[in-house]
Amino acid sequence: MARNLWIIVLVLLGHFCTAQTAYDTLQQKKSTFYDLRGDNAMEFGVGSAVANGDIQDPMFEIYFGGGYKRHFSPHLYAGIGYHKFNLAFKDVYNQGFMSFDFNIGATLMPYYRFSPFVFAGAGYNASNYFKETAFKLQGGGGVEYIVSEGLGIKLYADYNYAMSDELDGVIAGATDDTYFRIGLGLNYYFGGRAKKAKILDGQPSIIKSNQIIQHK
Repeated sequence: MARNLWIIVLVLLGHFCTAQTAYDTLQQKKSTFYDLRGDNAMEFGVGSAVANGDIQDPMFEIYFGGGYKRHFSPHLYAGIGYHKFNLAFKDVYNQGFMSFDFNIGATLMPYYRFSPFVFAGAGYNASNYFKETAFKLQGGGGVEYIVSEGLGIKLYADYNYAMSDELDGVIAGATDDTYFRIGLGLNYYFGGRAKKAKILDGQPSIIKSNQIIQHK
Protein backbone atom coordinates (compact mmCIF):
# COMPACT_ATOMS: atom_id res chain seq x y z
CA MET A 1 0.00 0.00 0.00
CA ALA A 2 2.76 2.43 0.98
CA ARG A 3 4.69 1.57 -2.17
CA ASN A 4 1.67 2.33 -4.37
CA LEU A 5 1.19 5.61 -2.53
CA TRP A 6 4.80 6.62 -3.23
CA ILE A 7 4.36 5.75 -6.90
CA ILE A 8 1.25 7.95 -7.08
CA VAL A 9 3.10 10.82 -5.36
CA LEU A 10 6.06 10.53 -7.74
CA VAL A 11 3.76 10.47 -10.79
CA LEU A 12 1.91 13.55 -9.55
CA LEU A 13 5.19 15.33 -8.88
CA GLY A 14 6.38 14.46 -12.38
CA HIS A 15 3.20 15.85 -13.94
CA PHE A 16 3.49 18.98 -11.81
CA CYS A 17 7.12 19.55 -12.84
CA THR A 18 6.25 19.02 -16.51
CA ALA A 19 3.32 21.44 -16.29
CA GLN A 20 5.49 24.00 -14.48
CA THR A 21 8.21 23.71 -17.12
CA ALA A 22 5.66 24.16 -19.92
CA TYR A 23 4.21 27.19 -18.12
CA ASP A 24 7.65 28.75 -17.64
CA THR A 25 8.47 28.16 -21.31
CA LEU A 26 5.23 29.83 -22.36
CA GLN A 27 5.95 32.81 -20.11
CA GLN A 28 9.42 33.15 -21.62
CA LYS A 29 7.92 33.10 -25.12
CA LYS A 30 5.40 35.79 -24.14
CA SER A 31 8.25 37.91 -22.83
CA THR A 32 10.03 37.46 -26.19
CA PHE A 33 6.85 38.54 -27.97
CA TYR A 34 6.86 41.82 -26.04
CA ASP A 35 10.55 42.29 -26.78
CA LEU A 36 9.66 42.34 -30.49
CA ARG A 37 6.03 43.38 -30.79
CA GLY A 38 3.19 44.65 -28.60
CA ASP A 39 -0.51 44.40 -27.89
CA ASN A 40 -1.34 47.22 -30.32
CA ALA A 41 -0.05 48.28 -33.73
CA MET A 42 -0.56 51.13 -36.15
CA GLU A 43 -0.27 49.96 -39.75
CA PHE A 44 0.78 51.90 -42.84
CA GLY A 45 1.22 50.66 -46.40
CA VAL A 46 1.67 51.76 -50.01
CA GLY A 47 1.58 49.74 -53.20
CA SER A 48 -0.60 48.95 -56.17
CA ALA A 49 -4.14 47.77 -56.90
CA VAL A 50 -5.40 45.97 -59.99
CA ALA A 51 -8.96 45.11 -61.00
CA ASN A 52 -10.32 41.82 -62.21
CA GLY A 53 -13.57 42.83 -63.90
CA ASP A 54 -15.47 42.73 -67.17
CA ILE A 55 -13.04 44.87 -69.22
CA GLN A 56 -9.76 43.80 -70.78
CA ASP A 57 -6.31 45.29 -70.11
CA PRO A 58 -6.47 46.11 -66.37
CA MET A 59 -3.72 48.44 -65.15
CA PHE A 60 -1.81 48.60 -61.87
CA GLU A 61 -2.68 51.82 -60.04
CA ILE A 62 -1.53 53.52 -56.84
CA TYR A 63 -2.77 52.27 -53.49
CA PHE A 64 -2.14 53.36 -49.90
CA GLY A 65 -3.74 52.63 -46.57
CA GLY A 66 -3.48 52.56 -42.83
CA GLY A 67 -5.11 50.97 -39.84
CA TYR A 68 -4.97 49.66 -36.31
CA LYS A 69 -4.76 46.11 -34.97
CA ARG A 70 -5.06 44.64 -31.51
CA HIS A 71 -3.43 41.39 -30.40
CA PHE A 72 -5.60 39.25 -28.13
CA SER A 73 -2.75 36.76 -27.88
CA PRO A 74 0.70 36.56 -29.51
CA HIS A 75 -0.87 34.65 -32.40
CA LEU A 76 -4.36 36.14 -32.80
CA TYR A 77 -5.35 39.72 -33.63
CA ALA A 78 -8.20 41.81 -35.01
CA GLY A 79 -7.79 44.97 -37.06
CA ILE A 80 -9.56 47.77 -38.87
CA GLY A 81 -8.23 49.69 -41.85
CA TYR A 82 -8.87 52.45 -44.35
CA HIS A 83 -7.56 52.04 -47.91
CA LYS A 84 -7.49 54.44 -50.86
CA PHE A 85 -6.80 53.18 -54.39
CA ASN A 86 -7.65 53.46 -58.08
CA LEU A 87 -8.94 50.75 -60.40
CA ALA A 88 -8.18 51.27 -64.09
CA PHE A 89 -8.39 49.68 -67.54
CA LYS A 90 -6.20 50.95 -70.36
CA ASP A 91 -7.73 53.86 -72.32
CA VAL A 92 -11.20 53.06 -70.97
CA TYR A 93 -11.65 53.49 -67.24
CA ASN A 94 -9.91 54.96 -64.19
CA GLN A 95 -11.88 55.40 -60.99
CA GLY A 96 -10.88 56.20 -57.42
CA PHE A 97 -12.12 53.98 -54.59
CA MET A 98 -11.84 53.60 -50.85
CA SER A 99 -12.54 50.69 -48.54
CA PHE A 100 -13.14 50.25 -44.84
CA ASP A 101 -11.99 46.79 -43.75
CA PHE A 102 -12.31 44.62 -40.67
CA ASN A 103 -10.06 41.56 -40.39
CA ILE A 104 -9.25 38.70 -38.07
CA GLY A 105 -5.64 37.64 -38.47
CA ALA A 106 -2.92 35.33 -37.20
CA THR A 107 0.80 35.97 -36.74
CA LEU A 108 2.18 32.50 -37.36
CA MET A 109 5.62 32.93 -35.71
CA PRO A 110 5.11 35.71 -33.13
CA TYR A 111 8.23 34.88 -31.10
CA TYR A 112 10.61 35.45 -34.02
CA ARG A 113 11.68 38.57 -35.89
CA PHE A 114 10.53 37.06 -39.18
CA SER A 115 6.95 35.82 -39.32
CA PRO A 116 4.34 35.05 -41.98
CA PHE A 117 0.81 36.25 -41.27
CA VAL A 118 -2.65 35.67 -42.71
CA PHE A 119 -5.96 37.49 -42.39
CA ALA A 120 -9.57 37.45 -43.59
CA GLY A 121 -12.64 39.58 -43.05
CA ALA A 122 -15.31 41.82 -44.48
CA GLY A 123 -15.52 45.45 -45.50
CA TYR A 124 -17.32 48.25 -47.25
CA ASN A 125 -16.23 49.47 -50.68
CA ALA A 126 -17.05 52.90 -52.13
CA SER A 127 -16.07 54.97 -55.13
CA ASN A 128 -15.12 58.64 -54.73
CA TYR A 129 -17.96 60.68 -53.22
CA PHE A 130 -19.76 57.37 -52.48
CA LYS A 131 -21.39 57.23 -55.92
CA GLU A 132 -21.00 53.45 -55.99
CA THR A 133 -20.93 51.38 -52.82
CA ALA A 134 -20.88 47.67 -52.01
CA PHE A 135 -20.05 45.30 -49.20
CA LYS A 136 -17.12 42.98 -49.80
CA LEU A 137 -15.13 40.06 -48.47
CA GLN A 138 -11.34 39.94 -48.38
CA GLY A 139 -8.46 37.70 -47.43
CA GLY A 140 -4.73 37.78 -47.74
CA GLY A 141 -1.37 37.37 -46.12
CA GLY A 142 2.26 38.36 -46.14
CA VAL A 143 5.53 38.35 -44.24
CA GLU A 144 6.85 40.69 -41.55
CA TYR A 145 10.36 41.36 -40.26
CA ILE A 146 11.03 43.24 -37.00
CA VAL A 147 13.90 45.63 -37.72
CA SER A 148 13.98 47.03 -34.18
CA GLU A 149 11.90 46.72 -31.03
CA GLY A 150 8.32 47.62 -31.89
CA LEU A 151 8.95 48.36 -35.57
CA GLY A 152 8.30 45.91 -38.38
CA ILE A 153 8.36 46.07 -42.15
CA LYS A 154 5.96 43.91 -44.13
CA LEU A 155 5.18 42.77 -47.64
CA TYR A 156 1.57 41.73 -48.15
CA ALA A 157 -1.24 41.14 -50.62
CA ASP A 158 -5.00 40.74 -50.45
CA TYR A 159 -7.85 39.54 -52.64
CA ASN A 160 -11.13 41.46 -52.53
CA TYR A 161 -14.51 40.15 -53.66
CA ALA A 162 -17.03 42.98 -54.09
CA MET A 163 -20.69 42.05 -53.85
CA SER A 164 -21.36 44.15 -56.93
CA ASP A 165 -20.72 43.95 -60.67
CA GLU A 166 -20.46 47.72 -61.08
CA LEU A 167 -16.92 48.50 -59.86
CA ASP A 168 -15.64 48.77 -63.42
CA GLY A 169 -18.71 50.63 -64.67
CA VAL A 170 -19.87 47.63 -66.72
CA ILE A 171 -22.45 45.08 -65.68
CA ALA A 172 -21.59 41.88 -67.51
CA GLY A 173 -20.63 38.29 -66.84
CA ALA A 174 -21.89 35.83 -64.28
CA THR A 175 -19.76 36.95 -61.30
CA ASP A 176 -19.20 40.10 -59.29
CA ASP A 177 -16.06 42.21 -59.66
CA THR A 178 -12.87 41.51 -57.74
CA TYR A 179 -9.52 43.23 -57.28
CA PHE A 180 -6.08 42.63 -55.78
CA ARG A 181 -3.86 44.89 -53.69
CA ILE A 182 -0.13 44.46 -53.11
CA GLY A 183 1.77 46.62 -50.67
CA LEU A 184 4.92 47.34 -48.69
CA GLY A 185 4.29 48.69 -45.23
CA LEU A 186 5.24 49.36 -41.62
CA ASN A 187 3.84 48.14 -38.32
CA TYR A 188 4.47 50.30 -35.27
CA TYR A 189 3.79 48.27 -32.11
CA PHE A 190 3.06 49.68 -28.66
CA GLY A 191 1.53 48.55 -25.37
CA GLY A 192 2.22 45.50 -23.26
CA ARG A 193 5.02 46.81 -21.03
CA ALA A 194 2.98 46.16 -17.90
CA LYS A 195 2.33 42.58 -19.02
CA LYS A 196 6.02 42.07 -19.78
CA ALA A 197 7.02 43.44 -16.37
CA LYS A 198 4.53 41.12 -14.69
CA ILE A 199 5.90 38.15 -16.61
CA LEU A 200 9.51 39.02 -15.70
CA ASP A 201 8.57 39.58 -12.06
CA GLY A 202 7.25 36.04 -11.90
CA GLN A 203 10.39 34.48 -13.37
CA PRO A 204 13.24 33.33 -11.07
CA SER A 205 16.40 35.36 -11.48
CA ILE A 206 20.06 34.59 -10.73
CA ILE A 207 20.14 37.27 -8.02
CA LYS A 208 17.05 35.88 -6.28
CA SER A 209 18.42 32.33 -6.51
CA ASN A 210 21.77 33.41 -5.01
CA GLN A 211 20.00 35.19 -2.15
CA ILE A 212 18.11 32.02 -1.31
CA ILE A 213 21.31 29.93 -1.37
CA GLN A 214 23.21 32.43 0.78
CA HIS A 215 20.34 32.65 3.23
CA LYS A 216 20.41 28.88 3.66
